[in-house]
Amino acid sequence: MSFRSRGRATGVFYVPGFPKGVKWLLISNVAVFIIGYFTGLIQIDGPLSYLMLFPDQVVKKFAVWQLVTYLFLHGGFGHIIWNMLALWMFGADLESVWGTRKFIRFYFYCGIGAGICVVLANYILPWGKPQVPTIGSSGAIFGILLAYAMYYPTRTILWAFLIPIQVKYFVMIIGAIAFMMSFQVNTGVSEFAHLGGMLFGYIFLKTPKMSLNLDVIGPVRNLYRNWKLQRAKKKFQVYLRKQGSPRDPTIH
Repeated sequence: MSFRSRGRATGVFYVPGFPKGVKWLLISNVAVFIIGYFTGLIQIDGPLSYLMLFPDQVVKKFAVWQLVTYLFLHGGFGHIIWNMLALWMFGADLESVWGTRKFIRFYFYCGIGAGICVVLANYILPWGKPQVPTIGSSGAIFGILLAYAMYYPTRTILWAFLIPIQVKYFVMIIGAIAFMMSFQVNTGVSEFAHLGGMLFGYIFLKTPKMSLNLDVIGPVRNLYRNWKLQRAKKKFQVYLRKQGSPRDPTIH
């Protein structure tokens, strides 16, 4: 999928580079795919199947790591080629503008958000199947597509290498297709990963504090720190009662 920009020389096709974040995401995704393809370890019945996103395992067994690991698994050559091509073609410019750190945060924020949407959809929709796994980085990629359309709405791409179209219309079309397909029984749930990635990408971009300083594990770390503090406080109070202290201590 080639593209060109009105901000550049008209009619000159532009090929992005390979910034650090995009490069390592490409390498890691391709490496995992090759390992899974030749070893068969990453199959539904394989020993590493717990890396796939099983909604029922996330809910019942608290397998939250699957919300990250499923992003690195792909079901075939076509699946990984198109996802990695989109990651490179659209993600490279965003990383050049944002920097590697923010780009990686955005990527995983959209991917994890897409996974959460898949889990919820499988339990809410009448045709949901929580035991069926989801794999692929499409949720994160759709978030990147949305961000790209917001930053470069009038840039022209060649859809399927043939049809010239502005990015904003391209993203609107694929978003509409994903929305309509989400109501189909056979493919509906997986489309919520695409829609979820776009939704979380929009939230990220429209929340300035989140966009500038997103800390994915910060809330979990704060909860753990507060739990440790309360536990230490209770132990100290028990110790003082045993010592017969008349004071009522307060820990700050």
